[in-house]
Amino acid sequence: MSVSFYPNQPYSLLCHATQKLTYNERLKMLLHLSTWLEVESYLQRSRGIIFPIGSTEQHGPTGLIGTDAICAEAIAQGVGDVTQALVGPTINVGMALHHTAFPGSISLRPSTLILLIRDHITSLAKAGFTHFFFINGHGGNVATLKAAFSEVYDSLADLNVPNADQVRCQINNWYMGSSVYKLAKELYGNQEGSHATPSEVALTQYVYPQAIKQALLSEKVSQDYRIYGAADFRRRYPDGRMGSNPALATPEHGKQFYELAVKELSHAYLEFLAE
Repeated sequence: MSVSFYPNQPYSLLCHATQKLTYNERLKMLLHLSTWLEVESYLQRSRGIIFPIGSTEQHGPTGLIGTDAICAEAIAQGVGDVTQALVGPTINVGMALHHTAFPGSISLRPSTLILLIRDHITSLAKAGFTHFFFINGHGGNVATLKAAFSEVYDSLADLNVPNADQVRCQINNWYMGSSVYKLAKELYGNQEGSHATPSEVALTQYVYPQAIKQALLSEKVSQDYRIYGAADFRRRYPDGRMGSNPALATPEHGKQFYELAVKELSHAYLEFLAE
């Protein structure tokens, strides 16, 4: 089946077309479930790829440690379905050094993450990919990703990679989309907070309803929002939350966040491809 998509095509039409894809056709849009022949064929019609990136870190007493990666992966695969874009393997571990005083959290150093991003992009740029669209689920990745993109452009030029000057990288924080942000404020107000938020917890509940967690939450939670080292972070935010009340989350809310994020980022990806 062949479906053409354009940046100004109504989302309802995009969804209608996507719903016609079979399960196996959707699986073919995942890089790790593709063969090199399928990727070579894909490059004949598109030079873009989507990468979900998140983190493996504490998310309060009820939030899954994989929350940031789970959210990014689910949304990225949804966007891939809608736009027929290839989706790369999820980058599960990000820059989360300030969370490492909580057991289970894993972090890369910024310098390590920069090299990881550079090597991912370089490998695929050599094969002919030019547009790298990162769907991000973790605020701690933002500065490092932007630095990594600068390194990528310079490194590809030094390596004389064909079409190096056509390579484009973009970071898209799903939780900052205008429709997602608006819904979070409508549902949770100032109890959304900035970490272990009910919006991200709700999305994980929608994706993994079998993994919904329950725990007592203290009524008082810090509204500080300052971040320094790991030990200081745990002193400021003893249960890991930053101004949030994840008890407000529901799987039904998560479905709304998922649909809004996929809609908004599908349009953003198609516009990005046209650059």
